[in-house]
Amino acid sequence: MGDNNGLPLFATKSAKGRILFQLYAILIFVGVCLIFLYRLSHIPRREEAGRWAWIGLFLSELRFSFYWFLTTFVRLNPIYRYTFKDRLSLRYEKFLPSIDIFVCTADPTIEPPAMVINTVLSVMAYDYPPEKLSVYLSDDGGSVLTFYAMLEASRFSKIWLPFCKKFKVEPRSPEAYFRTAVEPLGEPAMAKEWTSIKKLYEDMKKQIETTTKLGRISEEIYQEHKGFKEWTWLASKRDHQTILQILIDGRDPNAMDIEGQPLPTLVYLAREKRPQYHHNFKAGAMNALLRVSSKISNGPIILNVDCDMYSNNSESVRDALCFFMDEEEGQKVGFVQFPQTFENLTKNDVYSSSLNVINENILMEFLPVVYPTIKAELPGLDGNGGPCYIGSGCFHRREILCGRKYSKECKVDWKRLKNREVEESVSVLEETCKVLASCTYEENTQWGKEVSLSLSLSLSLYGCPVEDIVTGLAIQCRGWRSIYFNPERKGFLGVAPATLLQSLVQLKRWSEGDFQIFASRYSPFVMGYKKIPLKLQLSYCYFLLWAANCLATLYYVVVPSLCLLRGISLFPEISNSWVLPFAFVIFVHRAYSLGEFVFFGGTLQGWWNDQRMWLYKRMTSYFFGFLDNILRLFGFSKSAFVITAKVADDDVSQRYKQEIMEFGASSPMFTILATLALLNAFCFIGGMIRVIADVENLVWERFTLQILLCGMLIFINLPIYQGLFLRKDNGSMPTSVTYQSIMFAILACALSLY
Repeated sequence: MGDNNGLPLFATKSAKGRILFQLYAILIFVGVCLIFLYRLSHIPRREEAGRWAWIGLFLSELRFSFYWFLTTFVRLNPIYRYTFKDRLSLRYEKFLPSIDIFVCTADPTIEPPAMVINTVLSVMAYDYPPEKLSVYLSDDGGSVLTFYAMLEASRFSKIWLPFCKKFKVEPRSPEAYFRTAVEPLGEPAMAKEWTSIKKLYEDMKKQIETTTKLGRISEEIYQEHKGFKEWTWLASKRDHQTILQILIDGRDPNAMDIEGQPLPTLVYLAREKRPQYHHNFKAGAMNALLRVSSKISNGPIILNVDCDMYSNNSESVRDALCFFMDEEEGQKVGFVQFPQTFENLTKNDVYSSSLNVINENILMEFLPVVYPTIKAELPGLDGNGGPCYIGSGCFHRREILCGRKYSKECKVDWKRLKNREVEESVSVLEETCKVLASCTYEENTQWGKEVSLSLSLSLSLYGCPVEDIVTGLAIQCRGWRSIYFNPERKGFLGVAPATLLQSLVQLKRWSEGDFQIFASRYSPFVMGYKKIPLKLQLSYCYFLLWAANCLATLYYVVVPSLCLLRGISLFPEISNSWVLPFAFVIFVHRAYSLGEFVFFGGTLQGWWNDQRMWLYKRMTSYFFGFLDNILRLFGFSKSAFVITAKVADDDVSQRYKQEIMEFGASSPMFTILATLALLNAFCFIGGMIRVIADVENLVWERFTLQILLCGMLIFINLPIYQGLFLRKDNGSMPTSVTYQSIMFAILACALSLY
């Protein structure tokens, strides 16, 4: 093979077919301008009813159009990356750097140990020299059950890793693989080995799940490892000493699999927690891992994954290294972000969790608002200066997490880079590293505080529910480039929420944290001033302004319907030529949206579910996220980190598979959804009565668009009506929510008529 030293390790290509999108954007822009012209030229006179409702509607439409501008701007220049792993192997196979992998878990009931170890085993089995891999699990639950599962995983890895190499297993999570793989029938010896490994895994899984259900470790198991003695002095998961156990020491010549090949280093860490010290949730856990790993393995590249995001592609490490080790562009790359994708999605994605396509609803606002998600939004950020860090599935340079600014001197000679030799024994390392994970270590230091200064020593900012966004922004402000890479075979697969409330609560946390960043000194316009391009600052605002969208959406959902009930028209008559801009914008935007959704692999029903979730999250998740930020400004609220459950009861899982929307629990979010759904139903009935009673005067012409809007809101809320009145299962709307929502809806209608 010829010399390939001059060839790049990755390629960047711009998206094709952008003329169609640009034409679409221009047409929508013209339509919006005509709508604004209508609004300004037809403002009701002071003595006319509905003047303030009209003005409020116009302000809402201004808000929608501003957000449309942001999202359209992000999407103007998407780029896509392609790697050449063969060139990497030919050039650097003997000089590949060490990789430290961080996995975080926090609660064994919400994140079962059996699921956690599947993620751990999947990253231990990467197609990469095992002696150069070190895997760290941070257990913020301090659970002896999770430690026991890790101990079992360390033993199972001795047969699982060689099995993966021999059978070229994909994915390398045992649970995911055996759930979908078919037993090889070609050779009896292979089939026997395959069956044997599967049985060993199922036995291990059953034993872990049985122990987890019991909630305690048997005396027999307790004697198997010295690490169990650490739990003798553990008061509670919020009050305990540092627990650090090196389960596999990659330096040990005896740490071999059954084929005689070395095993990756495997470390369990439960950092110290005391009631008088704030542990700073995931941010604190990541910073503790950063310090501990620097003492044990100190890999120059760090991958962090959530405990439910198992590796789906054994070559992801090599893909990421193509960006870091490229001779021309690699020195600028600070982190490589893979997309978040999920394996448990239903056919029509009932809760719109797939992050598959950019697409927002227009039914209730008659204005184009594009909803960016993974497949088109992050490539757009990449084209505008680099994607944000989304908290999981991301490869970082260690030095950038230690606050280093980019300069030309940052170029690494990978062929001369040597890993630091650690001579201390396992017992000495365990004791010395415990100090690094103590709750007092960060007192009076820069850890988790100064993220914009070169003296930062922090992976994550404290005091923010989405510290990952700030972390990525801070890295970019130091001059580093970020890369978005979405390979054909997904790098990581996770678990999407299986209930409506889980989904809404997760979105509430994200939107709350994003808006908190926007309103702070960590805003891209403040922290990123003259440090990152303006187009990247604007691109960040798509995420950061999620919560602020709630008010305009709520206005459009409530006010036109109440005005229909009162007989106040807010849109042009159907026979008036001014109705054309509204009809044009609705049709063109919806047609493009549906086509795009189907192009990215969605279904018609999936698209409709996406429209429904667009509405629900703005009326609830974004609203409560916005409200919490306002309350925080007045000192009435504090940031909290809510863990999304990764498992569901059998009946809940069954309804999820059948794509039946889950209500079940009482929640203020459900009260809002049910109240607004009933309000629109009452207003629609009242409006139709008015139209039918005065049909001779062609009243229907004045209210056609309002009736259509109200009718579409009713149609989109059909699952709520079913949950309120028709369903009898445990996933129906709670009786208390039903009574409250009926009362609130009737009260709102009565007040509007008063």
